[in-house]
Formats: sequence, structure tokens, C-alpha cells
Amino acid sequence: MSGRAPRRIRALIASGLVPFLGLVLLWMLLWGQFTWLALVTGVVLGLLVSVTFYLPAVRLSGRLNPWFALVFAVRLLGDIVVASLQIAWTAVSPWYRPSNAIIAVALRTRSDLVMTFTAEAVSLVPGSIVLDLDRENATLYLHALNVRSPADVPALKRGVLAVERRLILAGGSADDLARLRDDPEGARASAPVVPEVPTAAAGPEDAGGPTGFAGGAPAPAPSAETTDSTERSEP
Repeated sequence: MSGRAPRRIRALIASGLVPFLGLVLLWMLLWGQFTWLALVTGVVLGLLVSVTFYLPAVRLSGRLNPWFALVFAVRLLGDIVVASLQIAWTAVSPWYRPSNAIIAVALRTRSDLVMTFTAEAVSLVPGSIVLDLDRENATLYLHALNVRSPADVPALKRGVLAVERRLILAGGSADDLARLRDDPEGARASAPVVPEVPTAAAGPEDAGGPTGFAGGAPAPAPSAETTDSTERSEP
């Protein structure tokens, strides 16, 4: 019992240290200089913010696999290069027709850190950007380019789940590893695709005007269920 208390105290200190150091780094990046003055003022302001405003504790898994961390970094760089070339070709292609989609992907992790890193890694790759992250239901909503039909959506979901998988293998908790073993293919994200595409023959009132939904009603907020919306427009 006595041995658990020091470990718990160390865990609390470590969980609060991560956002504190993030605030100090953010302050120095805002000033664009890494000097002793920027460091000291960043530490003072970081302490002031940490004491005045509540910062949620970052629960760390306490494990790091260097090999899978290297695999994640190399694969992320490769995805960025490949996607950049694809976007460059799309920008100059005379046959390009805008065809985008908003996709909901149900993640397996329950870790705030893994969710955030997954969203950041997906957004770093050109062609996709995270619009929202439902923390309670572990659902990530992203906007993706060049989605020509609902049949393209499963491959995009598998790509997001692959990023999450590499992060869990690199530094996920034991609970996340167990969920990964129980659901290796991401069955929660394999819900049927429900496209929302206005018909070309519909008038402005029927097509929903700027909202793109029938009857002109405002677009509903994303629910916890996995839904996909495919939007198309002619240039």
C-alpha cells in the first residue's frame, strides 16, 4: 500500500508536467526565440495559467516502444510526401471535378492523448483535415478530398484506423492494446455509408439552398453514430 502512494504521486506530477511544458514551448514559439528571457517568462506564465485555470490531467500510458514509434514517424512522412504529390497533380489536372466528403470514424482508443495525436497526424497529411473530435464517443470527423463515391469511404476509414493502430502500438495503454486485439479491423467504423447528395434536377428550395439538405432545413449536428456525407459540385 505504501508503494502505491509514491507511484500515484509521480503519475500525477507527470500528467501535469506535460501540459505545463507544452505551455512553455508554445510561449517560446509565439515569440519565435529560444532565449533565457523567453524561457523564464514562459515558466512564470505557465505556472500562473496552471494555477489559475484548470488543465485536465494527461493520462500517460507509461510505455513507449521505440520500434513502433519509428515506424509511425517514417510512415507519417511517407504519407505526407505521397499525399502532397497527389494534391499537386489534382491542382493541375484538367479532368479534376470537386468531389469531397465528411466522414465519421469511430476510434478504438479511449485515451485523450492517442485521440489527439491521431487527429493531428491525419490533419498533417494533405487532402484531409479533422473538423471535430467527439471525445465522449471516440469519434473523429474529417473532411476528405477526391471521394467520388460511397465505395471510397471504407479505404479512408481504414487509413485513419491504421494511424491510430500505429500510435497505440507505439505508446498506447494496456487497455488500448486489449481493444486493438479485440477489434483489429475497426469493426465499429464499418457502418454502412449513407450519402447525402442533392439531385441535379431539384430546385433551390428542394435542394436545401446553401445547406445542401432537402427542404432547406439546416444541416443536423453530427451524431454519435457513424455517418458519411458525400458532397459534389461542378466547377
